[in-house]
Amino acid sequence: MNLLGPTIAVMAIMGAVFGIGLAFAGHKFAVETDPRVVQVRAALSGANCGGCGFPGCDGLADAIVAGKAPADACRPAGAKAAELIATIMGTSVDTTGERKIAEVMCAGGKDICGQRSNYVGIQDCAAADLAAGASKACAYGCLGFGTCVAACSFGAMTMGKDGLPDVDPDKCTGCGRCAQVCQRKIIDMVASSKVVHVRCKNKDRGVVVRKICKVGCISCQACVRACPTKAMQFANNLAFINYDLCNNCGTCATKCPVKTIEDGGAAQTKQAATA
Repeated sequence: MNLLGPTIAVMAIMGAVFGIGLAFAGHKFAVETDPRVVQVRAALSGANCGGCGFPGCDGLADAIVAGKAPADACRPAGAKAAELIATIMGTSVDTTGERKIAEVMCAGGKDICGQRSNYVGIQDCAAADLAAGASKACAYGCLGFGTCVAACSFGAMTMGKDGLPDVDPDKCTGCGRCAQVCQRKIIDMVASSKVVHVRCKNKDRGVVVRKICKVGCISCQACVRACPTKAMQFANNLAFINYDLCNNCGTCATKCPVKTIEDGGAAQTKQAATA
């Protein structure tokens, strides 16, 4: 007796019943989506960079509508998008703040900072740091494997020949993703108008820093004494800038004996004069 035909018929009927049941359950237990989620999602950058701290643009849209994130949480989307999202949410947002960009606070490249070993492991900053800090002698400096470059969704970062990441300020959206993934936490988000930076994060005493890096902060505090606005400050054997007080005068850079402090404004002026 051929049972194939009845078996197929039974399976078809069961499939139809299950299909109807699933359709009913989907309709019965469906979670209604707030229409604002769709509107907010459309206003975001779409880069899914993760700089906002949420799992992609979909996650951020849900968070904004749920009141867990501000309307201007997506920095790459810009001020106009933030205003649109605030309108959708019936709130307001301050878009007068200055745009921030990533600044790499380390100048200890391959020929500047000493090496203590030859690292041949996984070419990733987190993995290298687990391997006793890779090969760089400085325990605070850039590891140089480009994890931050890989994390940038906007092509604003590239690895320079000196083994340090370079930031293109025109492409940087200020999302902060690079700073989040930096294993050594040497990337700061700084207002784009600020051009004077201390390119060092080493907290060791000056006598130690001298032995491993040609441009590391040696704790002399000459910059602190010279700063007319008290913007240059000092703690944990390291000079740093209070950008709220800094007026870009560059006095600190002229006093630094090891050129740890970079005055981008002076460099721009020199380039303009020789152009």
